[in-house]
Amino acid sequence: MNRKQFAILVVLLIVLGGAGWWVQQSREHAASVGEQGTGQKLMGENFPVNDVATISVKEDGKELNLVKKDDLWRVQERGDYPANFSQISDFLLKLRDLKVVQSEQVGPSQLPRLQLAPPGQGTNSGTVLELKSKDGKSLATLTLGKKHMGKPEPQQMQFGGGGFSDGRYVLVAGNTGSALLIADPFNTIEAKPEEWLNKDFFKVERPKAVAVTFPAATNSWKIERDTDTGDWKLADAKGDEKLDAARATDVSTPFSAPTFNDVIAPGNKVGGMDKPTVITIDTFDDFTYTVTVGSKQDQNYPITVSVAANFPKTRVPSKDEKPGDMVSADKAWKDRQAQLEDKLKQAKRFENWTYLVASYSVDPLLKERKDLLVEKKEEPKAADKTGAASDTPVEPKADDAAKPTAN
Repeated sequence: MNRKQFAILVVLLIVLGGAGWWVQQSREHAASVGEQGTGQKLMGENFPVNDVATISVKEDGKELNLVKKDDLWRVQERGDYPANFSQISDFLLKLRDLKVVQSEQVGPSQLPRLQLAPPGQGTNSGTVLELKSKDGKSLATLTLGKKHMGKPEPQQMQFGGGGFSDGRYVLVAGNTGSALLIADPFNTIEAKPEEWLNKDFFKVERPKAVAVTFPAATNSWKIERDTDTGDWKLADAKGDEKLDAARATDVSTPFSAPTFNDVIAPGNKVGGMDKPTVITIDTFDDFTYTVTVGSKQDQNYPITVSVAANFPKTRVPSKDEKPGDMVSADKAWKDRQAQLEDKLKQAKRFENWTYLVASYSVDPLLKERKDLLVEKKEEPKAADKTGAASDTPVEPKADDAAKPTAN
């Protein structure tokens, strides 16, 4: 082998080595950003799902940021209100395991057709989803585009219905030449902060007294009962006022299973709270709930809630309690008090926010005083000679009065 041939061989080895390195790097890059073919995982084989500390969703003019702070997921656009952990966890696990159904080569001009264009291009724009680590490093960026419509069932076609979305086109950052079809439409991935809130709420149990104070004092009322199963009575009843038990049904179980649609972050102005209605609820467990209700806005009421409790320090033995039962009774009482203390602690978490609660949950409690009372029956009207009712009694004539009565 002469010197020239040796030089050519060296060059070939360098070229082949470089090509092999490029192929390997391409494969590694594909695995890291999700540049996968049909049947392979969208996020690659080893996506670090536990490293995700921020989930950002951006659409035209809207944004959602779910951020993990102090090991608790929060909704940034709602003043760091707690987010729904189960919802976030389910989404991340689903994303980690999601596989590519189909890969389609696309150029920049074809992106609007699949609604994968960058934000700012109206209906042709995609939804940008970015996952970041605790230190702000981007772990993955996806553009969610057009939803794939499945073939309609025969019964749907019979009634003129179309198919349903069974997938979605996705563009992975670093692999902009391939539109990947996944078998999940990701319907919930929208820049709507209210959809990601933790909807756990306070709950009133064993109400003892319910009072509603309206801006107009004459509409206010209070009902109360002596025992858990006792009848409700109208407090400070005036004259012949009497509580209608049927009408009082809706107000006798206030906020037994409440929820809310959205929250207003602390510091933001809340309309309709300048002349509120105040609902005060006392319970047999020594809780007092004070709920302030503003005026209705778009089928929601803005409300705030504060909770207080005055628990007894010692247990009062029952009259027929035997000495042998004292130990078990003391333990049961202490366990119950611990539960109530925990409930108070949990309820206190809701005090710093204004909640938007659906009107159907609040309207039954906003009955005016007159709407809770037994209706007064009108006195029957006297009848005149023609048989028609008259508002005033008919005075008999003198001649008629003098006639003897038949025996």
